[in-house]
Amino acid sequence: MKTTFLLVAAMAAGSVLAATDAKQSAVAVTFKDSDKFTDARSSFGSSTDQYYLDTLSDHLKKVAAKHLATGQKLEITITDVDLAGDFIPGNPNTQDVRIIKDIFFPRLALSFKLTGADGKVIKEGERKLSDMNFMGNISLIDRNQPLFYDKTLLSDWVQKEFKS
Repeated sequence: MKTTFLLVAAMAAGSVLAATDAKQSAVAVTFKDSDKFTDARSSFGSSTDQYYLDTLSDHLKKVAAKHLATGQKLEITITDVDLAGDFIPGNPNTQDVRIIKDIFFPRLALSFKLTGADGKVIKEGERKLSDMNFMGNISLIDRNQPLFYDKTLLSDWVQKEFKS
């Protein structure tokens, strides 16, 4: 009996994971000309950091998938990233330290297209996102995660844009 319960629980968990993966795969995130982004780097003077782009992409897929109906697809193209905080040049000991101040608020530019199961466009557009009050926002995103200010910006946009 206990084995049967565990087997059923494992199968249910597997079904939920498969459904989540299927919905997340319905969200495509691309970065256009990422080498020209305002600030998606991990140290002063460095180039765009692929880890940061992957972190933003994974987060966006996760939160956007929750708002899609079965069969819908969402394509998002990020055209600029300016992460919260900035690097202060001049001190070689702090080249890798991102200083968070309210004047260095997060900004992202993107375009998107939401299509239905029939392939027809439901909604599309271009958005310039920013949050000048990012340090005062209380968010459900864990502040111990990397890029939590930027993730909050994306989560807020998804919630407003794709209310379900």
